[in-house]
Amino acid sequence: MLSSLIRALRTAGAAALCVAAASAAQADTWPSRNITLVLPFAAGSGTDTTTRLISQHLAQALGVGIVIENKAGANGMIAATYVAKAAPDGYTLLVTTNTTHSANPFLLKSLTYDPVKDFTPIARTGDLPFMLVIHPDVPAKTVGELVAYGKANPGKLSYASGSSSAIVSGATFAQKAGLDLLHVPYKSSPPALNDVMGGRVSMMFVDILTGLPHVQGNALHALAVTTRDRTPLVPNLPSMQEAGVPDFDISSWQGYFGPAGMPKDIVTRLNAEIRKIVEKPEIKAQLATLGMDAFSGTPEELGKFVDQQLVLWERLIRDAGIEKQ
Repeated sequence: MLSSLIRALRTAGAAALCVAAASAAQADTWPSRNITLVLPFAAGSGTDTTTRLISQHLAQALGVGIVIENKAGANGMIAATYVAKAAPDGYTLLVTTNTTHSANPFLLKSLTYDPVKDFTPIARTGDLPFMLVIHPDVPAKTVGELVAYGKANPGKLSYASGSSSAIVSGATFAQKAGLDLLHVPYKSSPPALNDVMGGRVSMMFVDILTGLPHVQGNALHALAVTTRDRTPLVPNLPSMQEAGVPDFDISSWQGYFGPAGMPKDIVTRLNAEIRKIVEKPEIKAQLATLGMDAFSGTPEELGKFVDQQLVLWERLIRDAGIEKQ
């Protein structure tokens, strides 16, 4: 079910998203032309797939086409900077995660945008929990066995990353478990995951959507989820904390932002339509099959949440011993 839904979304592509042209009556009001959603990750990532599902319904609600533009690279900085410099007219938006708006200020020395001052919060759409996956050749069936193997073979294990959540999760695991792990960074999760499946990297912390089909196909083994408690999305997997790694609680969130200075009426309209979509039981259920715990809130709540997450991720990165690059 999961794989067929993903294939359907990807096959639909831009044609399915650009569902309707603006009518003549709308020509002089927003929106009167296509809206571009800029994503900081590659096609096939969790953010990409869930955004495509939501965007199909958003296009119908707004009566215009929605174009998704993937601008992966530089840990999301390329996409965030692009939207920060765009006109605040409601036609160029950023769908992003904690990578650009929580972690990057503490991971990157030369940040080309400000996650608070350069953006208008619109709506949060939910959380994307991560899980730890390993190549089948790694001799471990539990987190405890993985830790024991890593300690007996220092420097032999490596972890891939395609987002800040993966970077920080890997470094946190190494620090808390006392392991010597080699970090192998990638532009986005899909190519990172390919190298784990190919046996070139030992393990990865990856969003459930991207990793689960490969776990179900036995190309990877899943050991735990990164949230403090188990998630109903994959209830058979223990949390990292339950598996023996203390105080481990890392989750990726997702939300919509525009450039700073967007008109309030446009923000209000976008927020209302996005909230209607993600709060529909049938859409929430679809997003759950894609590994997303969907919910929303007001623009003001998203703004306060970003402030709180900046404090949290500064601590997570400091405690993991990660230095700015």
